[in-house]
Amino acid sequence: MSSVLFLFLSHLGIGIAATLLIVGSAAGAQFFRFNSGLAAVFMLVALAFRPTPSPVTDLESVGFVALVVATGALLVYWASIGRGLAGLRPWLLLATVLAGGLSMVTQAIGLTAGEMALSAPLTAVSFFSSAALLGGACTAMILGHWYLVLPSMDVSLLQSIVKFHIGSTVVRTAVVVAVVWVALVSWQAPSGAGYSQYALSLDGVFLWQRVLFGLGSPAVLSYLTWETAKIRATQSATGILYVDFFTVVVGEVLAKYLLLSTRVPL
Repeated sequence: MSSVLFLFLSHLGIGIAATLLIVGSAAGAQFFRFNSGLAAVFMLVALAFRPTPSPVTDLESVGFVALVVATGALLVYWASIGRGLAGLRPWLLLATVLAGGLSMVTQAIGLTAGEMALSAPLTAVSFFSSAALLGGACTAMILGHWYLVLPSMDVSLLQSIVKFHIGSTVVRTAVVVAVVWVALVSWQAPSGAGYSQYALSLDGVFLWQRVLFGLGSPAVLSYLTWETAKIRATQSATGILYVDFFTVVVGEVLAKYLLLSTRVPL
């Protein structure tokens, strides 16, 4: 369970930090302070749940240092908001995203050592698409709520982040489809059963829950949010986004669990 929480929380925190790069400054300093602080908390908790194998390899050390650097840069970014250093803050966010990306790559390589997953590149792409989906859903939900704080904000801010969320949902779905296709060709359970047999068995119930909650529901809900945002009904859009984020969280937690239990990076 600690490994699931580590992967989920680190990807969520990195994803939130990445989406702050595309949100307009009109959202206000407090919006960026709240979201960067939230992302930093997620990453700190992830570090607390980080599994510590023995012995620790050089790759695991690099991944740990990268995540620490990402968390530290984000904390400095959070602390600098409202205290000048406006020119430095985008670079701090960029450092967070780059270091966080490096940590996800090392996670993917580590999990594919031996027979832990299908391939390092496919697992890394799965992690990046997961972070984008989680970050986009969370930031969109909070930005929608922020219209209660700053009612004068232009609705185009919400529309932009919802566009990103829709795009990340499409990319995440495409990655999962590719992973399942590769699994159907090459995956084999210890019993000798192929992936199609696993998917249609009782053990495959988590796979279908992952697809339904983590991909199908966000696809529908993000589209509904977009249509609602087009008519400037920000409160209704925010209500939909709360449900949307919940389904994304359920889907991505199940994805991490399935990765560790079946060695398939969904």
